[in-house]
Amino acid sequence: MSSQVRLRLLPRARCMFDEPLQVKVAGLRSRQVVNLRARATDEKGVMFSSMATYKADGSGEVDLQRDPSLSGTYTGVQPMGLLWSMRPDTLHKRFTKICSLNPQVVKFSVHEEEGGMLAEATNERLLVGDGVIRRPVKDGNIRGVLFTPPGEGPFPAVLDLYTFGGGLSEKRASLLASRGFVVLTVALYGYDDMAKNIKEVHLDYFEEAIAFLKKQDKVGSKAVGVISISKSGDLALSIASNLPDVGVTVWINGCSANTMLPLYYNKSQILPALMFDLSRMIPTDSGAFNCKYVMQNALAEENKATLIPIERAEGRFLFVASEDDLNWDSKAYMENMVERLQRHGKDNFESVCYPGAGHYLEPPYGPYCPSSVHGVAGKPVLWGGEATSHAAAEVHLWRKIQEFLRTHLSCDAPQTKARL
Repeated sequence: MSSQVRLRLLPRARCMFDEPLQVKVAGLRSRQVVNLRARATDEKGVMFSSMATYKADGSGEVDLQRDPSLSGTYTGVQPMGLLWSMRPDTLHKRFTKICSLNPQVVKFSVHEEEGGMLAEATNERLLVGDGVIRRPVKDGNIRGVLFTPPGEGPFPAVLDLYTFGGGLSEKRASLLASRGFVVLTVALYGYDDMAKNIKEVHLDYFEEAIAFLKKQDKVGSKAVGVISISKSGDLALSIASNLPDVGVTVWINGCSANTMLPLYYNKSQILPALMFDLSRMIPTDSGAFNCKYVMQNALAEENKATLIPIERAEGRFLFVASEDDLNWDSKAYMENMVERLQRHGKDNFESVCYPGAGHYLEPPYGPYCPSSVHGVAGKPVLWGGEATSHAAAEVHLWRKIQEFLRTHLSCDAPQTKARL
């Protein structure tokens, strides 16, 4: 390594996962061409890496907020490109970051064109902010993790559904808690002492989770928010349409019908399942399948009973659809729901579409995932999207979600004790 070349990560090398980072290089020769690289290993031991070529200015400096990448895993001015463009060293792998306790460790490095390393620096990207309390929950039927922000509150309460595929994911919940929400993320199956697989879903479970969440000391909102993605999107719609105390529902790239598993409440089936036909999966040269049109038509007469009666919901909806979602046609489902609500004289919703984005819209700055193994299909599938557009959508959506939750989950003012 060169003792003169300096690689700086600003404002600091240890930051929150959803915080942008400024990458600067100094001490290069005037107009020197170098390669910048980033690499990280996920929880399953899969290595992800990125590379971009830059040309230093006349002072021998490179600033990723100012300078364009000339080639590599991304091009153009993309200050966070080294993070979101990281690719797995094995095809069809999604970056796995489920547990919030360990930060994502990213190693940045600067290399000569010939490959010799000139400088390196490490970035720790935290999922749990200072003072956030993480508490595993095993209460009644509920299995999950509760995240509580520091301070007296009161804070808005959010139920995070990341339930399909089994197990539990803490990333989004821990980051939301770090931004001032009390968040309970729950598992549905395949976690702790829960069944490994299920054949039906019971709304009673989520009713119990909402009651538990509302009882927490620092919760100030009278209603709770529900945030979801993919299959959990239709669960969120059913929760909002059938249970009280739901003030906000964030639906990301879900379906407008109850999918894959019949839905029960109070021991009675309330919605049958819209099913799929895996023979409609289209093979591609990449080895992954396009499964955008494997679901049955929710609007066909024989399937209308699976449609969720969202007009019953008292709270507000934020509908989010990626135009290039290849898991299913999220945009069409969103349009169906907007039309349904308008037909019932309802205006309790906002909708946002992201051109060029794929299925997995998550908190920003994680590696974009073009394909991975589908939990239901058991084969690698394409998730859609173009990396640059997808990354920009995640940044915009993350702000939008927090603003929407804060706006529509009002909290009681904290009670102050009179001073003598």
